[in-house]
Amino acid sequence: MSDNDASSSVTSPAEHEAARGRLLAERAEAVARITALGRDFAEIVAANALVAVDDEHDPEGSSTAFERAHVASLLAQGQRRLAELECALERLERGEYGLCEGCGRPIPADRLEVRPAARTCVTCAATRPR
Repeated sequence: MSDNDASSSVTSPAEHEAARGRLLAERAEAVARITALGRDFAEIVAANALVAVDDEHDPEGSSTAFERAHVASLLAQGQRRLAELECALERLERGEYGLCEGCGRPIPADRLEVRPAARTCVTCAATRPR
């Protein structure tokens, strides 16, 4: 794709502000979720520190370990989501937001509405190796 072809699918100041608003709202939700999950994780760890938990022999140990791992996984997922949103905000400021990283075409507005941090169009996302 040449520099002449590279133009954001967000073309007007109103579209730019709408996209920015969506991204900032999602970012705020992600930060709140990370904060809550961080508190939950700390509470689980603190509660387990008060008792000598032997995961292998304590009937509650395996569920406690599962709960800790589950919250840790959700926390990591939230942090990845926040990183995606931060990257989308950077692309918006560079004028690259809404362009598919695979084919360079504009990502449809409907897709950006549902997935504001989307980096690819549906076609490229479907062909991308997982």
